[in-house]
Amino acid sequence: MSTLLRLMYREVLMAVAFVTLGFVGLFYFFDIADELQWVGRNGPDGYQLRHALVYVLWLIPGHLYELMPITVLIGTIFVMARLAQSSEFTILRTSGLGPGRALQMLLGLGLIFVVLTVAVGDYLAPVSDRQAQLLRARYRGGITVGQTGAWLKERQGDNAVFVNVGRLNANGDMQDLRMFEFDAVGALRALTEARSGSFARDESWSLREVSRSTFGTRPDGTSMVTRSHAEALRWPTQISAEMVSVALLKPERMGTLDLYHYVQHLEVNGQAAQRYEIEFWRKVFYPLSCLVMVVLALPFAYLHFRSGSIAGYVFVGVMIGVSFFLLNNVFGYIGNLSNWQPWLAAAAPGLLYSLLSLGALVWLVLRR
Repeated sequence: MSTLLRLMYREVLMAVAFVTLGFVGLFYFFDIADELQWVGRNGPDGYQLRHALVYVLWLIPGHLYELMPITVLIGTIFVMARLAQSSEFTILRTSGLGPGRALQMLLGLGLIFVVLTVAVGDYLAPVSDRQAQLLRARYRGGITVGQTGAWLKERQGDNAVFVNVGRLNANGDMQDLRMFEFDAVGALRALTEARSGSFARDESWSLREVSRSTFGTRPDGTSMVTRSHAEALRWPTQISAEMVSVALLKPERMGTLDLYHYVQHLEVNGQAAQRYEIEFWRKVFYPLSCLVMVVLALPFAYLHFRSGSIAGYVFVGVMIGVSFFLLNNVFGYIGNLSNWQPWLAAAAPGLLYSLLSLGALVWLVLRR
């Protein structure tokens, strides 16, 4: 059985690696074509072709994370279909390889892809994507979400603080900061504006070129405003660099643990966290999709092939993988709009396709 495991694992790993290389190369070409429109716009010192090539290289881990379940499905289907076409799988079945043992063997292989997907999605992709965004910001302008920037909220004692970050520059520092402080009854207490700010190590921001307006009431009941200026100011906050990044970028670009902390931050401060909760559970369940994909591929080993028909089944595998990817996104949007349980919206596509594949396997084994 160890010889069979080595054979199966080697064939599937090689096929998945080949399919992944092809998809990554295709995405690299599309990304380069998309970036060419920005090359040379700001003169010889601006965004050049070499910057675009490096920027697109930094995007590869993110694409690898997104493509992993699909490439696992296509590669495994190709191996299973080829074994069935050459009658090798039939020989293995007559040698005692039952459906349960075959499924167990593929699930063990799927666990390898699960671990690889977690490593890429939680550690490699967030770092590489941040480097890509900083590189683009250096030569094409700061990272922002439009004219209003990103908004965050936290509580400091009895006060509620609303923070507006205009953009991030190439060094990861924040630009055009505004902090609105409201007291317990909802009255504006102070407004702090800073030209720039950086993240300190002691749960604070280091602000530069700061102007602060404090709103109060005189003894006679009239309103008063006190203004002050400072070249530098330490502003205590629990808003981390990852929280600012997710407010300016897409939440799926964060690691699972960072996304969990951000959801906790939103809930503590009374903000809507449905979208980020769904994304958190998608990050949890997405690597497990590799297990679903190998289960989907197993029924193809029980089909009967004519010569040359294997390409059609591989194409079917591509369509199944694409439909799973699309359904995964659709369920996320529907769950957010319909206020579904976040874990259900994230897990539903995987559960649906798992039941579909197990049903197909049982039908092929028992009826055919």
